[in-house]
Amino acid sequence: MRVAVLGAGVVGVTTAWYLARDGHEVTVFDRQAAAGLETSFANGGQVSAAHAEPWANPQTPRKVLKWLGRADAPLVFRWRRWDPALWAWGLRFLRNCTTARAERNLERTLRVALYSRRMLAALRQETGIEYDQRREGILHVYRDAGEFAAARHATEVMTRHGLDRRVLSADECVQVEPALAPVRKRLLGGTYSPDDESGDAHMFTSRLAALASENGVRFRYGTRIVGLAPAGDAIEGMVTDAGTERADAYVVALGSFSPFLLRPLGLRLPVYPAKGYSGTISTRGAAHAPTVSVTDDENKIVYSRLGERLRFAGTAELAGWDASLTEARAAALVRKARELFPEAGDYGGAELWAGLRPVTPDSVPIIGRGRWRNLFLNTGHGTLGWTMSCGSARIVADLVTGRAPAIEVEGLGPERFGRRW
Repeated sequence: MRVAVLGAGVVGVTTAWYLARDGHEVTVFDRQAAAGLETSFANGGQVSAAHAEPWANPQTPRKVLKWLGRADAPLVFRWRRWDPALWAWGLRFLRNCTTARAERNLERTLRVALYSRRMLAALRQETGIEYDQRREGILHVYRDAGEFAAARHATEVMTRHGLDRRVLSADECVQVEPALAPVRKRLLGGTYSPDDESGDAHMFTSRLAALASENGVRFRYGTRIVGLAPAGDAIEGMVTDAGTERADAYVVALGSFSPFLLRPLGLRLPVYPAKGYSGTISTRGAAHAPTVSVTDDENKIVYSRLGERLRFAGTAELAGWDASLTEARAAALVRKARELFPEAGDYGGAELWAGLRPVTPDSVPIIGRGRWRNLFLNTGHGTLGWTMSCGSARIVADLVTGRAPAIEVEGLGPERFGRRW
């Protein structure tokens, strides 16, 4: 079968990989000059099933109100009258801020994340791919009593759903990551998921794209996708700036830009971009750079050691499709990183970046078949694109091939947003 994959980020490339391994003739289309140059380029570097707790939960509305007016707030909504997409997304987000829906959405996300982690391990064993990976787990640290209490509850829920996540004392946190010793007195405790991982997502994406190419996948870089042409119950073709392309199946993996492709077809995909920031510093010669991946839940910042670099990333700004850096938010990210790990490296030489993460109102990715029989969706992974990439790609490859996926897919498809899908 000829399959067109739309998007060459980590989700699109992993999808192409599994489709090719199933024997399909795969072509990947992307407007960029190479794989992984947008959201996958400089993200937080975590493969974190423990990060599956949805943004939409009972505590979030109160926190957003508390953060109003703060330039360095972890989550910022830039409400504007002329942005109906954000208003519609925001209303759906609020409807998911209940205890019952938050736990349901956590289970759905964690289901994909745990499966994906297994698929990544199998892919690594099969290919020997290297990407500055570390497998020492992920440590979440807390200074606020309320945040720590919420984390202990989330740990209980995640444990029921199969995640190995442990509650630690402050001293145990320092034992896991000695670079936290200078801030030990400010810590109340933490949680630790020993089976989570970290690494360079861009390196992973570009190297997997090269392996996919060796396995017959064609990459059409520098190609702008203009639209899809439906005919009856199928998509007949894909219009690009280089002409019309035809395939037997089409997989939309365009992240935050997926709604633009589907809107002319009458489909309102509830995916909105959350701009995140990252900084990368050299750790060469640094005495106290962390080696274990750490999440500072209070400030919503993650830290990953990538060879002789430290990547720190976080915050979310819902302000449309503008990926430009806001100086105040970038400076706040560097300042908070320096406060937690003051001797980790050269903060003066930090390489700063911002990217758009495709977020759904329920924090669950959109994986499944669209209204047309040969249209498939693999988007809306939010901050967990790399975490869930291998699993969601394997699910989509199974659906395209006509096999039942290895895990339950209830609640993952677009139909949860309405019958029109």
